[in-house]
Amino acid sequence: MLQLNFDLLKFIAGPDNVSTGVFDLESHSRDESFHQPHLPDVVVWPQSSVQVSEITALANEKKIPLIPWGAGTSVEGNPIPVNGGIVLDMQHMNKVLEIRHKDFQADLEPGITHRELNKKLRGFGLFFPPDPGAPATIGGMIANNAKGIRTVKYGSTKDYILKLEVVLPDGEIVKLGTNTTKSSSGYNLCQLFCGSEGTLGVITEITLRLVGLPPEFMAAVATFDSVERATNSVFQIMISGIEPAALELLDSAVLRAINRDKRVNLKEKPTLLMEFHGASRLVLEQDLKLVAEICQDNSCLGFDSGIGKARREELWGARYNAFDSIKRDNLGASVLLVDTAVPLSKLGEMVQFSQEALRRTGVKGYIFGHAGDGNIHLNLIGNPDDKLQWGLVQRVNEEIVNHALDLGGTATGEHGVGVGKGKFMLKEHGSSLRLMKKVKQLLDPQGIMNPGKIFE
Repeated sequence: MLQLNFDLLKFIAGPDNVSTGVFDLESHSRDESFHQPHLPDVVVWPQSSVQVSEITALANEKKIPLIPWGAGTSVEGNPIPVNGGIVLDMQHMNKVLEIRHKDFQADLEPGITHRELNKKLRGFGLFFPPDPGAPATIGGMIANNAKGIRTVKYGSTKDYILKLEVVLPDGEIVKLGTNTTKSSSGYNLCQLFCGSEGTLGVITEITLRLVGLPPEFMAAVATFDSVERATNSVFQIMISGIEPAALELLDSAVLRAINRDKRVNLKEKPTLLMEFHGASRLVLEQDLKLVAEICQDNSCLGFDSGIGKARREELWGARYNAFDSIKRDNLGASVLLVDTAVPLSKLGEMVQFSQEALRRTGVKGYIFGHAGDGNIHLNLIGNPDDKLQWGLVQRVNEEIVNHALDLGGTATGEHGVGVGKGKFMLKEHGSSLRLMKKVKQLLDPQGIMNPGKIFE
């Protein structure tokens, strides 16, 4: 059926923007996760909302799966075309359409990455805070409600969406939201598409709220003899009223991998990596003094706040690349990335439970994450071809996720449901999962939009 429409796809998007080449199909068959790749039938790079609309309407008429694609940096199989079909790679729609710096707003296309956007915003003294680490596109970040290290102070992607242009599965182009930063007018449909993982429509234009670049940055590193004392410090820092811009936890195993890979010479002890933003250096120094006292009360082994710009960038670069460092530390193995988040008061308990699960089963694991908002990434290492070993890895994953749900947490703090987390959705959402399915059926009755995701 796709072959019959191949010429039509080339007519819509242009012959240079449609491919069935082996390299293009393979590069759009997988993301950064361990999940099994699946080849699409064709890859299309649309250039406009109208082209997206025409392609979507064609796919809907023929009941062909349609998968929006950002940069493929996700880690839960979110854009893998599990049923083949058309991959819509949005990276050619990557323009900043307008920056209204007096309104702290920008209009843009979905294919621009957050890094490129922030380069363009820097000259206006503005920035878009969410930063998942990877060079993700803004459209992909919205589809996944990406967060990252700055969530604890600035919030997640959904907090910055003012307006969206979305192509619905039948090809209709709709505009959602308003240019004001507050509105009580009707349902908040922008939020419906945030975190929908491309299962409801294709985002083609975005208006973002921006914030001013803080004039002062300071960083600190605290090391401890146990993860428990580190997590106690996290809770006390947050309850003190201090507002870190980033508050990251890394266990000894993660630091060993980072040191081997990046040679940053960090102590291989449980560590908190922190950053603070503010209007003046004096205020930040006062905050850091209190943070140091909290860490010292929890018997920290060392506290360093005299970190210059070059060292700060080196440390954050290493943290951003922790996942890659772990993969390079385990060549030939696969990484199952657990992404639970729990209420902050349960963070210590969640970490202890995870540590005990690793000790009890002998599964190799690395614990790190965004401790300031209770989001822990546990990287489990194994070989999917070894059914016994991988079965044990999967069991540890299920134990930890179910424990997080029992504590009032979530199966996925920021990576999305994708391929692997659907089995936890009923326990987490209960009867409201049926409501989600009704929304999906209402907007996508043919089931063409990124099938096989969110719902098991």
